[in-house]
Amino acid sequence: MTPSHPFTALMKRYCQQQKLDHLNGLHQANINGVWFYRSDTQSERQSLVYQSGIIIMGQGQKRVHLSEQTFSYGPGDYLVLGVPLPLECEAWGQQDEPLLGIAIDIDPQRLAQVAGQLRQFDCFSDSTAPECGLVASKMAPSLEQAVTRLLEAMLDEAEANILGDSIITEIVYRILIQKQGRVLYELVNQDSHYARIAQTLNWLHQHYPDQISVEQLAKTANMSLSSFHRAFRQVTLESPLQYLKKVRLDKAKDLIVKEGKRINDVAELVGYTSSSQFSREFKRHFKTTPKQAVNTL
Repeated sequence: MTPSHPFTALMKRYCQQQKLDHLNGLHQANINGVWFYRSDTQSERQSLVYQSGIIIMGQGQKRVHLSEQTFSYGPGDYLVLGVPLPLECEAWGQQDEPLLGIAIDIDPQRLAQVAGQLRQFDCFSDSTAPECGLVASKMAPSLEQAVTRLLEAMLDEAEANILGDSIITEIVYRILIQKQGRVLYELVNQDSHYARIAQTLNWLHQHYPDQISVEQLAKTANMSLSSFHRAFRQVTLESPLQYLKKVRLDKAKDLIVKEGKRINDVAELVGYTSSSQFSREFKRHFKTTPKQAVNTL
């Protein structure tokens, strides 16, 4: 049996304290920008879109697939996404124990402030761009200690309100000073291709129902078409049109499953002009039809 991690006991205590024993999904924690995750169910490999942020597991294991790359993480590891990415994810626990974890939002102002302070100490002389917008890594002891303090603060309302924000700042700092922190640091390097693609992705997530061309996206990024294609694939490991299709289908799944929208209406809401094309691509992507989605996703 895998030995229990200190995060496990703290997350279990938080779950009991907040009466979240029946939660399946995300819950806004008592510190702004922190989300608590619990799930009773293990999941086979399935498609979904991860938003940018820092993800830390307290119990259970996850494996995410981005194109041909695979990233695994569990207690003692962390996953960082500098940009929202369509992924395939599988998750499992041990002995019927639930999956437990937290997600921390990336606040642009906090990130810019910490990165700006680090620049004063020449901490980023290496200007190598990240290989893509996602990294998984083992925690350094200093980061593990900071996360432990965050989880302890979540158990005390006063600490959560007084110390929570400063602990998150420390966590961002601890990640930024590692090589893996490039996926965050490069977001504030406004002249980099990485930052331009990140800004374009944020724009795309706001305008995904519109009729969008790759030329329009390249113009949004203020890049030539060839440079944009190359940079987009480097950050997301996807072509722009494949990325857009996956975002639309993920939004469609939420509208069908969580909001009970009619399939024909959903197709139009997410930017499809043909409901039959939408149904074909939905089935190809999720391995189930939109009609079956309510019961199978």
